[in-house]
Amino acid sequence: MNGSRIAAVGHYQPAKVLTNEDLAGLVDTSDEWITSRVGIRTRHIAGPDEPVDELAGHAAAKALASAGLGPEDIDLVVVATSTAIDRSPNMAARVAHRLSVPNPAAMDINVVCAGFTHALATADHAVRAGAATRALVIGADKMSEVTDWTDRTTCVLVGDGAGAAVVEAAEEPGIGPVLWGSVPEMGNAVRIEGTPPRFAQEGQSVYRWATTKLPPIARAACEKAGLTPADLAAVVLHQANLRIIEPLAAKIGAVNAVVARDVVESGNTSAASIPLAFSKLVERGEISSGDPVLLFGFGGNLSYAGQVVRCP
Repeated sequence: MNGSRIAAVGHYQPAKVLTNEDLAGLVDTSDEWITSRVGIRTRHIAGPDEPVDELAGHAAAKALASAGLGPEDIDLVVVATSTAIDRSPNMAARVAHRLSVPNPAAMDINVVCAGFTHALATADHAVRAGAATRALVIGADKMSEVTDWTDRTTCVLVGDGAGAAVVEAAEEPGIGPVLWGSVPEMGNAVRIEGTPPRFAQEGQSVYRWATTKLPPIARAACEKAGLTPADLAAVVLHQANLRIIEPLAAKIGAVNAVVARDVVESGNTSAASIPLAFSKLVERGEISSGDPVLLFGFGGNLSYAGQVVRCP
C-alpha cells in the first residue's frame, strides 16, 4: 500500500441545545450581538453525566458502522482533545474500552483547535509506515466544562461534540501531505489554564493572525497535494467564528468549493469542529465520494495543520 484514506466518518452532539436567547438570560448579551460578531445562533451542551469519552465513543461508533467495520478491525485509536480532565487513563484508552477495541495503541493529542488535523496526519503516517492497519481518529471536546459562563466574550462561542474518521491503508493515497506548524511566541493568545481550567483568548490577535497569516499556508497545503484551491470541492476550516471562516475561505481562493459553516449551529467545539462539520457535509450529500476537501485546523498554541483529503 502506498498511502492511507478516510474510509468513513461520523459525528455526535449532545441533545441539549443552547440558543442565543438562552444566553441572553445568563449574561448581558443578545441574539443580534452574538450573530453580528461571531455568526453563532445555537450550540449543543453536554450534561454533567456526559463525559468527553462518551461523546467520542458515539461519533466513533457511527464512523465504524458507516465503514462496515467492527472494533476488532482497529489497531490504533487517536483522540484529539484539550478538555480531558484526568491525566490517566487517557481519552483514547477510555474510548477504546467503551467500544471494546482489543489491544490498540491508544494516544491523545492536545493541539486544541488544530488537534484533529494533527491526529489525522499522525494516523496517516502510522498507516503508511506499517505501524497500524486501521485507525480511529477522533476529535472530541466538552468546552462547556472549561468555560466561565459569566464571561460574555467566551461563553457565547463554545459548544460540545465529537467527530470521527476511520483511516485505513490504500493503494491510492486519499490523505494528502500535512502542512503543520505553530507560532509559540503567540501561544498565550488562546488559553485553557488555571484551577479549575478556564478558556480565554485574545480575540483580536487571533482574528488578525487567522485572516492574514493563514491563507498562504492553506494554499501551500493544497500545493503539497498537487492541487490548486480552485480544484477543491469543499473547505472545512476550524469552526471558530463565522467572521474568521468567511474571509479566510475567500482569501484561500477556493472559488468552486462548498465552505463548511457548521459554527452557526454548533459553535466552537475545538478539536471536534472539523470532523463534525466534515461528517455533516458527507451525511447531507453536499460532497461526493472522491471529492478533494481541504481540512485546515488552527487555534490554540497558535498552531495550524492542514491537508487535502478525498471524501469517503
